[in-house]
Formats: sequence, C-alpha cells, structure tokens
Amino acid sequence: MKKTLLKLGVVLCLSLMAATAMAAADLVVAVDSPPRTMNPHGSDADANLSVMANFFDGLLQLTGGKFEPALAERYEHPDLLTWKFYLRKGVTFHNGNTFDAQDVKFSFERLNNPEVSEFTNTGKSLDTIEIIDDYTVVIKTKEPIQWFANNLHQIFIMDKESTEARDVGDVGQNPIGTGAYKLTEWVKGSYLRMAANENYWEGAPPIKTVEVNPITESSTRFAALVSGKVDMVTGVPVELFEKVAANPKLDVINRPARRAIFLALGNAQGTPTADIRVRKAMYMAINEDEIVEKVMRGQATPTAQVPDAATIGFNPDLKRYPYDLAMAKQLMKEAGYEKGFEITLAAPNDRYVQDAKIAEAVAKYLAKIGITVNLDVKPKSVFFPEVQEAKHNFYLIGWLDGAFDMGRTYFNLIHSYDKERGYGTWNGTRFSDADMDRMLQSTTNIVDQAERAKVLQDLNKLTMIDKIAWIPLHYQQDIYALHKAKKIQFTPRADMWMVYKEISK
Repeated sequence: MKKTLLKLGVVLCLSLMAATAMAAADLVVAVDSPPRTMNPHGSDADANLSVMANFFDGLLQLTGGKFEPALAERYEHPDLLTWKFYLRKGVTFHNGNTFDAQDVKFSFERLNNPEVSEFTNTGKSLDTIEIIDDYTVVIKTKEPIQWFANNLHQIFIMDKESTEARDVGDVGQNPIGTGAYKLTEWVKGSYLRMAANENYWEGAPPIKTVEVNPITESSTRFAALVSGKVDMVTGVPVELFEKVAANPKLDVINRPARRAIFLALGNAQGTPTADIRVRKAMYMAINEDEIVEKVMRGQATPTAQVPDAATIGFNPDLKRYPYDLAMAKQLMKEAGYEKGFEITLAAPNDRYVQDAKIAEAVAKYLAKIGITVNLDVKPKSVFFPEVQEAKHNFYLIGWLDGAFDMGRTYFNLIHSYDKERGYGTWNGTRFSDADMDRMLQSTTNIVDQAERAKVLQDLNKLTMIDKIAWIPLHYQQDIYALHKAKKIQFTPRADMWMVYKEISK
C-alpha cells in the first residue's frame, strides 16, 4: 500500500517555490494562450494540454510525430474492443507515491465525471477497466474505437491516493503527476514556474527551470521578446512577421500548422442555412485567397478540408469551391433568398491567428450576396463554452486532431448530438445528417485500416463538398521566435505543445 507523503510534498514544494522565485529561470517563454486549470482532465484545449504534458504523462506519448511508450511500456489489441496495457515499473509521482494500475483505473474512470473532466466522450466510451496485477490493465470499450491508442498521449494519469484526498479546487491548482517537471508557482493568467523532476523515469530534463508567461496580445508578446524579458515566443503575429524575421538578434522558426480554420454551419429546419444552396453560396462568396494575402499576410495556406495530410481521412482529391460571386448570387436566388437574410457569426478574438479579423472579412464578403452578418466576437473563455452549449448556428473555429484520426474528430464535431453516447460534444451548431452518421458509424467495425481510411476520405468529401457542413478556410502557420544569444535547441511539435523536456541549450 502506498504511503501518503502529501505534507512532506507541500513543504518541499514551498521551499522550491521560494528558491525558484529568487533566481531567473533557465528558460523564459511567452505563449499566446494561458492554461485554465492544473486539473489534467479539466480542459481539452491545446493551451491546457500543452502545459499538462510537462507535469503528467499518458500511457503513450507523442514524440517526433510518432506515438511511443510512456507509462505503458507496451500494449496489445487482441480484438476490436480490448486493449491490454503493460505498465512501466519504478515510476513515482511528484509526491513520492508509486505509480501502478490503480492510478490508471482511477484516471480513466474519472474521465466520465463532467464536473472534473472535458474528456467525457472518452469516459462514456469505456465499458470495463480490469486490473490484472499491479502493472497490467485491460480496458474494454463499449464499441470499437480505432483511434483509442492514439488518444492516450493526452489522457494524463493522476495519483489516485492524493487526488482522492484533496478537494476539487486543490486538484485544479496543484498538479501531482509523474511528468518531467513539477509546478513551483502559478499565478493564474500571469505566469507559471516549473522545476525539473530529477527523478523522472526518462531521466532529468536538460532545462532545469522554466517560466511561462501567457501574453495574449500579440504586439505585447513581441515587445517582451525584443526587450529580452523572454527568451522565446509562440504565435509570432503575422503583421509583425517580416519585422521579426529581419531582426539580426532573433531566429524565426516557421512551419505549416496542422490546425485548420473553418466555419461551422447549422442545418436546422426553418433556417436559411438548412438549404444546401445557401451554404454553397456562402462558401463561394468568400474570397479565401484574399484572406490569406491581406488578413493573414501570406502566413496561411488555403484548404478544402479540415484534416491535414498527416491525419487519417485526409482526401488529396478535394478542391475548394471557387470564389464566384455571380454563382453565389444565383444560388441565393434559387433558394428564395435573393434579398438575403440576417445571421450572426460568432468567433473568438484571442484564440487563433487573426481570428476576429477573419470573421470581419467573412462578414464583408457575405454582405455582397445580401447576407447581413452580425458579429458576435468574444474571448475564448466565453466562446468555447457557448459552442458546447449549442448557442450558435454559425461560428468560426479551428481544429487539429490530436490522435491523427479524422474518425475521432467527426464523432466529436459532426455526428448528430447524442449526450448518452458522447457523440457530437463539439457539434455546436447541432448539424445533423443521417447519411453522414451512418457512414461514420460504419468505420468502427472496419478492421482493414486502408479500407477504413477510404471511407473516412469519402466522409470528408461528403462533409466539405456534398453537404457543406463546414466551410474550410485555411491552415495556419506556426511561427516561433527565439533569441539567438540564448542558443536554444528547439524543434516545434506538430500539435504546437510546448514540452520542455524536448528543449535544450
């Protein structure tokens, strides 16, 4: 039985906080979005998962674009419903407690509690979790989930004993994981500091102390870099890209992002967007090339779909509908909306590159075919809960699939909403189409992965071209800037997470 070391852990943590506060961190980073909570299941937003990946581990981890062993050394998948994991021995949590199968069972069962988890769709998919011995666990799902293993790098494992002994508020403030770093101080919305876990199972990370400063305003973030207050920044503003690139003291790393920006549309009966001709007209009225050139300053790539080329379901044959104002007006006329209509477009103003300006551009384009767009632009802290509560029929959002599988995304974003089965949790417009649902559900029982990928490609075409549930816009660019003098060795991850054990000097 584990020995509880919470009191000792608190004393050590306070001492470490005091020591860290007196000295500058080895690496100071400005990020474009802050974490919401230290509860590893409390937010499925990338900004939160990125931070949690430093304090916690999953059964698997994503390294260099490949899924590799983490807290599970290996696993077996004997049938479509069964996943057997052989756990790593000798791993301890930050408080000294030993990691074992009880922690895995507890962590996965916890996912089903909406009060502490935004991963309830995963939680609802689980049937049984059986502990074979201290280091062997068998998980059975209710239905086949082809991407189950690929999702495990972001299902973080918690210490059962200490989590049960603490209240929800404390769990959300003080993370106790097995990760490469320990939290030393967090002032929500201002900064957080972390120190290397010298007993980390993979070996102590090379960067010993890290300070993370969330600075949502892009020009302020850039100013912090130029002034030397931070060593590197994420999310270099596109309007300042050329200026940053020209600065001899800075290195710029620029790579195509996996994240697609798109417009979600509802098809509720009685609304104008229930008519496919209206949805197609809206698509063809938007000049995406101009958005890339003028709004994104060339730092984006137009796309005809949401999945990127690395994601199962990406369809290389899809082409964007052309920008054609005359055809868009004709479609509006055929649908009986020659005089247009009024609609509200919701969007965040602090989550994606130029998100509010993209929404403004879309509104101007749609005005040319008679659609009066009322913009409802707001902070992401307000916007995203509203999407999950289905308060919008038309909104701008971004997405990349962390499991590299569009089947997972479609069950989350486009399947008809089904609370009990955990389907459509991010289908904020409540778009519903029986043909799409049937095609998606058919993929769960396909054993041949090439065949399954083909069905997902067909579903991709159905979503983007035939049904136009979404209007895809572009893939973002991931842009980072670093001080040359700091000699930071950094390779961006495909998921944009900042995992500091992967960084060195």
